[in-house]
Amino acid sequence: MSDDARHDHLVGVLGGMGPAATAAFYAKLVRRTPATRDQDHLRVAVWADPTVPDRVAAAVNGSDEPYPAMLHGALRLRDIGATEVVIPCHTAHVFLPRLAADTGLRFLDMVHETIRELARRRPAGGVGLLGTRGTIVSGLYQAGCREARLDVVEPDDAAQAHLDVAIALVKQGEVEAAGQQLQRALDALVERDASPVVLACTELPLAVPYLPAPGRVELIDPTDLLADAIIRECLVGT
Repeated sequence: MSDDARHDHLVGVLGGMGPAATAAFYAKLVRRTPATRDQDHLRVAVWADPTVPDRVAAAVNGSDEPYPAMLHGALRLRDIGATEVVIPCHTAHVFLPRLAADTGLRFLDMVHETIRELARRRPAGGVGLLGTRGTIVSGLYQAGCREARLDVVEPDDAAQAHLDVAIALVKQGEVEAAGQQLQRALDALVERDASPVVLACTELPLAVPYLPAPGRVELIDPTDLLADAIIRECLVGT
């Protein structure tokens, strides 16, 4: 693909939910893009708004409180010519269909990409799901997995409590302590024969390097799949 064709695309990142996860996602996109020079990389516009109200509370309570701020950011990305938009936040995907309808933008769906990969792998047992309470309650992953005939193992109350702490610790910059909490949640799913385990919160991959017992179970990082989907769309066109 020529540089001109490659740069027909402008990837919009609707981020800031949270800031560290957004920064990590962009770094991942850069690392995974096949490139030997600056000009081989994609054009990317990042709208990072950490003032977006709590997506988890909104998903749990059925509120649309975060939506106006998310819509504002999406419209700003549209105004500067974004051709594909991604949201590196799982819980925010509750609002993705509405954002697409209200803006006319083309969104690449991280949940869809993950379920497609799981369906390709056809794991023998249940797929473990670790995410915010909002992501779990929303049923984003469960509905798609049912359609793909995949069983899902959700965290129990104790495991979810560890996840809540892990996510909060990442947001506070305490990633090593977050790794301890994430390990406890993972161990609980391993005991229930879940494999692989989906890290369905974009804060969780930041804690993975600090797991005390890495390698006990295969982990799927949906942000990897989302980055690959962007590259596939913009550089390969399939």
